[in-house]
Amino acid sequence: MKPEDHEAAARRIERSMRKCGLDEHEILIEAAMLAGSHWLNAHLHRLGATQPAQDVVHTYLLVVNELRRLSVADAQAVAALGAIEDLRPAYVRGAHAGASEAAQRALSLLESIRASARAA
Repeated sequence: MKPEDHEAAARRIERSMRKCGLDEHEILIEAAMLAGSHWLNAHLHRLGATQPAQDVVHTYLLVVNELRRLSVADAQAVAALGAIEDLRPAYVRGAHAGASEAAQRALSLLESIRASARAA
């Protein structure tokens, strides 16, 4: 995908997220992860770290060398997406206490990824 297509997808997802309350933590965390991956891909494409045909789907699927290479491009944004992904097992697939706080954390991490993408 082209960077502008990633950004358009991220904005659509974020518009849908605004309809959710923090009690809908599963949806917010999943949507933050998806929107975050679009913002990150737009950012990495613009930096020239990845090509439009080479999208990061999940940071945990990257081989170590690729994760390190992309982290050189923007360590904070890559780590932020990874942190959102790390919330999924406990709060989307599990029923751990503190789910609303986890959703807030996912939204904060998404905001940082978006800010990195827009600043570049």
